[in-house]
Amino acid sequence: MWGVNLKTKQYKAISFAILAAALYAISSPISKLLLEEIPPTLMASFLYLGAGLGMFIVDFISHKKYKEKTEARLTKQELPFTIGMVVLDIAAPIFLMVGLTTTSAANASLLNNFEIVATSLIALVIFKEHISKRLWVAIFLITVSSIVLSVEDISSFSFSFGSILVLLACVCWGLENNCTRKLSVKDPLEIVVIKGFGSGIGSLLVGFILGEQTNNITYVIVALILGFFAYGLSIFFYIYAQRYLGAAKTSAYYAISPFIGAGLSLIIFREIPTTSFVIALIIMIIGMFFASTEEHDHSQAHATEECTHLNKNI
Repeated sequence: MWGVNLKTKQYKAISFAILAAALYAISSPISKLLLEEIPPTLMASFLYLGAGLGMFIVDFISHKKYKEKTEARLTKQELPFTIGMVVLDIAAPIFLMVGLTTTSAANASLLNNFEIVATSLIALVIFKEHISKRLWVAIFLITVSSIVLSVEDISSFSFSFGSILVLLACVCWGLENNCTRKLSVKDPLEIVVIKGFGSGIGSLLVGFILGEQTNNITYVIVALILGFFAYGLSIFFYIYAQRYLGAAKTSAYYAISPFIGAGLSLIIFREIPTTSFVIALIIMIIGMFFASTEEHDHSQAHATEECTHLNKNI
């Protein structure tokens, strides 16, 4: 009975990871459009403020509807991971938004898959999370694909500045994913609200210090709404998925997001794919196949361990 219940929760977690990916996929192409009127750092702040504000309203409504609290709240014990999560979430979207100003939205979307590599390696080295042979193959292929996308001129081996910034964003999010993983047994709504307001206000202050400003209120409102869906709801579903799948496995399912984003970018901006983009796409698809078909036995054992940990904490 426990095994069946666990399997149901695992399938639910997988569906949440895929839903999180689909929501986040709309971020890069629409952000690229909004960056015409909103400077990069302010854009990053509006995305997170939209996430925080939107999820705060959802949290308020859910508390009104369900008086009894079923999720565990954050405590002082989780403070280091909470601070790490907020700081990294200030840096990552700024790197991404600045990167988007100098590279194509399709390239940036596909490069976002490097987040899986960063998340998995950090999960292994710092948090001792298991990485299977198939995931190692996936990590290698995704890394090769990312290098192909980042090299502007193969003959002189010069790198695209925009692509490097997107990769830096992925490394920040990889570390942030592991910080969030340590909080995943707590209330996902509370985590997203703290993440949204903390990172949003932090980025806003950085933007003001840099002298950034915008007068286009319509674009700001669209950015806030985009933040609610692409960041707020996406992060909420991602955190829930991490409870039963772990950081590395959740990232593997989440990796469909860049492909959706790249497809949307090609349609919206009518970008003609370069030869390197097509080669990188093929390598990335093979890599994602290995990542998403990781050994079932270990994932089942890992999920059992996570559920035991969850029951102890709630």
